[in-house]
Amino acid sequence: MAVPPILEDGLGSETLTAAAVLFPIVLREAQPTVLLTQRTSHLRDHAGQVSFPGGRVEALDQSPIHTALRETEEEIGMGPEQVEVIGYLPEYRTSTGFRVTPVVGLVRPPFTLRPDPFEVAEVFEVPLAFLLDPANRQRHSREWRGQLRHYFAMPYGDYFIWGATAGMIVSLAERLGCNGPLRP
Repeated sequence: MAVPPILEDGLGSETLTAAAVLFPIVLREAQPTVLLTQRTSHLRDHAGQVSFPGGRVEALDQSPIHTALRETEEEIGMGPEQVEVIGYLPEYRTSTGFRVTPVVGLVRPPFTLRPDPFEVAEVFEVPLAFLLDPANRQRHSREWRGQLRHYFAMPYGDYFIWGATAGMIVSLAERLGCNGPLRP
């Protein structure tokens, strides 16, 4: 039975572009972390936002896994041999025009990253336990395209993880049974 996609608040009837991201869980000795990027501020799409490595599906991509691993290597220099793919999360359809397949992968240290300075301002890690804890989830809203849109957010230090990235994290948390009340 197919898992239904997650529909982001504000999604219209527009045609969606296929994309895939890597949800990289780093198996640190102290505790697992999730590797995230902060996009550069000059990009056309999602400038300055916190995101998973990934991007649009290209004609030569054989699968969402191929797309996610190719984009990860292009964006942060992590080769496919460094990632053990363990599965998918439900497709996430965004109000910004994408249908994203999150590919969950395990990464074992040590590894060296080479962020693409055009696309990636910073690469950082957040403890997986922090991201899975319902107490660290917030619901925000703002008007966008003439419609009130609601979305998850997870502030972490100087980083504001929100939108599709936060939604995919919540999707993983729900599948792992990490549910609970949200903070107001």
